[in-house]
Amino acid sequence: MGVKFQDYYETLGVSRTASADEIKKAYRKLAQKLHPDVNKDPSAESRFKQVNEAYEVLGDPEKRKKYDALGTNWRAGQDFRPPPGFENIHFDFQGSPGQGGSFSFEDLGGFSDFFGSLFGSQFGQARSGRGRGRESMRAARGQDQEAELTITVEDAYHGARKTIALQVPEMTPYGEARYQTHKYDVKIPPGTTEGSRIRLSGQGSAGHGGGEAGDLYLTVHIAHHPMYTVRDHDLEMDLPIAPWEAALGAKVNVHTLAGTVSLTIPARTQSGQKLRLRGKGLPKGKAAGDLLVAIRIVVPDKLTGKERELFEQLARESTFRPRP
Repeated sequence: MGVKFQDYYETLGVSRTASADEIKKAYRKLAQKLHPDVNKDPSAESRFKQVNEAYEVLGDPEKRKKYDALGTNWRAGQDFRPPPGFENIHFDFQGSPGQGGSFSFEDLGGFSDFFGSLFGSQFGQARSGRGRGRESMRAARGQDQEAELTITVEDAYHGARKTIALQVPEMTPYGEARYQTHKYDVKIPPGTTEGSRIRLSGQGSAGHGGGEAGDLYLTVHIAHHPMYTVRDHDLEMDLPIAPWEAALGAKVNVHTLAGTVSLTIPARTQSGQKLRLRGKGLPKGKAAGDLLVAIRIVVPDKLTGKERELFEQLARESTFRPRP
């Protein structure tokens, strides 16, 4: 009786015309989702092995070519017998591409009879329980990792170096997930804005089977500041001034991230009006954003007798009417 045909493209969820990169991405996504150390669903281990077997074939150009030669008329689950001549084609499995070492048939994680019918019967028989949860020993790049990092406005302006510690999942050579604490030295460039991404090359999950490590991507957030609000490379701040400064004009000191500067308040400045200090925002290449100063007119909490007298005199003599 023939074995059951397995549609490896269907197993990985890709089309028959999928590129090598598309196949690799699909495999990584499924392997991470179905790994028995992560997914406790009883069916996950079986699906995990199917995904490994599919990638063992479709991830290797020569095996994929042989598999594709079967044609497109087969459907998963149909009885299958290898066409004449297939038994005379052999593959060397002594070490996966890019690994350089060797492994036993048991290390292949228990491939199916269908696999064995195509690539040698000894593989269809090597289904001991020792391969539980193992990924294909093919060299595979580690997963990219994502994390978040919060910095101050001052860090965003001047730049900084931060040391952070993250729990990072790593795959052992046998496909087992392990979490390790890693410390990273992160350089924050001047002018970093909210939502910026910093890439730490090779600092993601370790590869297995000789594959290179993935990358670590840090999404940067800027913490709330009591004085400044960040708008991309521009900064905004409120500046309280006295009524007579607004009416008569004045020069007042403004604290910026670059130091204290003198700002001219034009006569008849209105509350809510914004004045621009160019180049006093976050660095932006060779230039910089601006600092927008929002005027807020305030009155004294307490009045002396003389102040009250003067305000009462102003009220009697002024022709200004703020309301129609």
